[in-house]
Amino acid sequence: MARGRLRIYLGAAPGVGKTYSMLSEAHRRVERGTDCVVAFVEHHGRPRTEVMLHGLEEIPRRELEYRGAVFTEMDIDAVLARRPQVALVDELPHTNVPGSRNAKRWQDVEELLAAGIDVVSTVNIQHLESLGDVVESITGVRQQETVPDEVVRRADQIELVDMSPQALRRRMAHGNIYQPDKVDAALSNYFRPGNLTALRELALLWVADRVDEYLNAYRSEHRVSTIWGSRERIVVGLTGGPEGRTLIRRAARLAEKGAGGEVLAVYISRSDGLTSASPKELAVQRTLVEDLGGTFHHVVGDDVPAALLDFSRGVNATQIVLGVSRRKSWQYVFGPGVGATVARESGPDLDVHLITHDEVGKGRGLPVAHSRLSRARILWGWLVGVLGPVLLTLLLTTAAPAVGLANDMLLYLSLTVAAALLGGLLPALTSAVVGSLLLNWFFTPPVHTLTIADPENIVAIAIFVGVAVSVASVVDLAARRTHQAARLRAESEILSFLAGSVLRGETSLEALLERVRETFGMESVALLERASDVEPWTCAGSVGLRPCRTPEQADVDMPVGEHLTLALSGRVLPASDRRVLAAFAAQAVVVLERQRLRHEADQAKELAEGNRIRTALLAAVSHDLRTPLAGIKASVSSLRSDDVEWSEQDRAELLEAIEAGADRLDHLVGNLLDMSRLQTGTVTPIVREADLDEVVPMALGGVPEDSVELDVPETLPMVDVDKGLLERVVANVVENAVKYSPAGTPVLVKASSMADRVEVRVVDRGPGVPDEAKERIFEPFQRYGDSPRGAGVGLGLAVARGFAEAMGGTLTAEDTPGGGLTMVLSLPPAQGRRPGRPDLSAAVTS
Repeated sequence: MARGRLRIYLGAAPGVGKTYSMLSEAHRRVERGTDCVVAFVEHHGRPRTEVMLHGLEEIPRRELEYRGAVFTEMDIDAVLARRPQVALVDELPHTNVPGSRNAKRWQDVEELLAAGIDVVSTVNIQHLESLGDVVESITGVRQQETVPDEVVRRADQIELVDMSPQALRRRMAHGNIYQPDKVDAALSNYFRPGNLTALRELALLWVADRVDEYLNAYRSEHRVSTIWGSRERIVVGLTGGPEGRTLIRRAARLAEKGAGGEVLAVYISRSDGLTSASPKELAVQRTLVEDLGGTFHHVVGDDVPAALLDFSRGVNATQIVLGVSRRKSWQYVFGPGVGATVARESGPDLDVHLITHDEVGKGRGLPVAHSRLSRARILWGWLVGVLGPVLLTLLLTTAAPAVGLANDMLLYLSLTVAAALLGGLLPALTSAVVGSLLLNWFFTPPVHTLTIADPENIVAIAIFVGVAVSVASVVDLAARRTHQAARLRAESEILSFLAGSVLRGETSLEALLERVRETFGMESVALLERASDVEPWTCAGSVGLRPCRTPEQADVDMPVGEHLTLALSGRVLPASDRRVLAAFAAQAVVVLERQRLRHEADQAKELAEGNRIRTALLAAVSHDLRTPLAGIKASVSSLRSDDVEWSEQDRAELLEAIEAGADRLDHLVGNLLDMSRLQTGTVTPIVREADLDEVVPMALGGVPEDSVELDVPETLPMVDVDKGLLERVVANVVENAVKYSPAGTPVLVKASSMADRVEVRVVDRGPGVPDEAKERIFEPFQRYGDSPRGAGVGLGLAVARGFAEAMGGTLTAEDTPGGGLTMVLSLPPAQGRRPGRPDLSAAVTS
């Protein structure tokens, strides 16, 4: 069974007339006798679209119930059973109601096409999956219903339904698209002229690319080699010379004269890689052509004119822009040049422009390769290449005049090779020339003349020169390749470091920027960012002295995306270093994003912790507030009752119960307030010198008599603390110990001095706490075992530890030998004080 054909009406926005055009096409097909049915069409209450449904057969829809509501969807089984020639299916990206056979309507359409049924459908440009981010940035609305681009691209026909933004807004204002109560909101939001213009451009460009694909496919299938000038494509031939910038700008001006013009810059290099243009100049020209909206291409080919023409015909170019040759007049004896050859062989379908420039007639010469050898090696190379043949000649003419011409040539050749190994190509070439002249003058008959009598000797000297030049070239090439390999090894090590930092999770932006500064020997490195093209630059991170604040201030800037750039100052980097710099810049952006994500995660963690504390607070306080309030209310109600005559003892007990409940509420509220201060970081201790034997006894006023045994020597050093906070810490810890101590067993509060710390130990003989729970008991709203009842909301120890740390101390839990729990409060001693009581004599004297 042949697969059905898909026709899509594509629009830039709702209301341009896609459904209307689809229904008009259906009427035309019905008039021609085609079996056409409406599988699913939504008219959205638009009268003109609804009228177009008259006269067309409609397949009844399928009703589905979802969340208490009834929805209608296309009944795909009914359409397959009806088997029409053409089915109209509106809104291809639509998401079906849960319970349908397929999740998306385009999947229903695929079933119809597979059954051999032709389908006509509609799509808006904003529903294409690849354009979701672009549409959201334009309209501010994220489309939830999308269709894969490939589904639309596979359509046999795509017809653009176009309408100007002004006409669409008039149609909206007349109430032809939305209900009157929605018109004003739509016109002022989604249907703004700027939004509609941008969406229209997206639709036109997408369809243009699709048409271009059709054209290229057709030319490939029919083997059409001639150029069809459907739109202007201008190829710029670059040599890597400075004239390339002039050619690119000229091509851009030519492209602007034609609608939809496109510029393609191409550089053609030889396959052996022995000659190449300046990488720095090519990088500049690549940036220039991309800034002008064109593309840059690198092509390998030994025959430059043929490669340039093949590339131009392959991209269906209409024009080629070349620069007038830089060769001098005498150099034309070697050939007509690239420009003349391309113009001669381009044919009638490809125009060639030869552009004049400032470099015309100045000569090209060989590309100069910057030597990577040390000055000492170059100097030794020149000495061996120039003085070596002279000294060898003196040696051979005086000490060994009869070794033979062949041996003489080998000796001179060894000097040429040595010069190449030491100094590179130029000393070796000089050595070959000097050696050949000396061989001819001193050792080739007739001697002391530049003429050569024996033809065999002519061949021998020619071979000597050829071998010398070849060996020198190979040695120089090997040296360059060795340098390239060393450079690539260094680059690979740097990139390996970057990859390792990613795997290790290193997220310090400053450390990475410092690595960039050290690697490239810069004075400063800064990562700059801005919110948009019109916003000022801000520094996300920097290292070094006087970091750049804008890319214009930098000696080197490496853009990363649209609104981030890495700015370096100190020196100008060669183009060959920019590849590694680009890797550093990309990693810097990753590190910056990771830092921000970590910060957001920390904030989310703080919010989650706050929510957890609030939840625990509500759960715990609900009981601890209700109990004392209920007791107070019951006691007050009893005292106010006229039905019972209370004795003085009963009244005293009720008043005592009221006071105890109020004290418990006061203690609870105090702990809650203290915990909130700790959570918000508003605890500011007022640190003063204090004696423990004065502060600790004052903290024991709230515990029962004979429940605490105190051991605080008067000879202890003074401590730097906030007296109020220290009193609260000791009180909370002691009250907690008393609650869990057995009846009749007092809690020991003992203070001592150890090295540079003063410790207060609160020892109880209660049930103790396992090691895994010793830290958990200091968390808010934690009561170990939730026993005994009425032990509070679990804030006492959390508040105590928070206050202790705010004063520069610590609060930890240890096991009591023999059973129980010991709380250890460690405090810093007063600065400049020796152990013992403070010396008051000076104060008294003054």
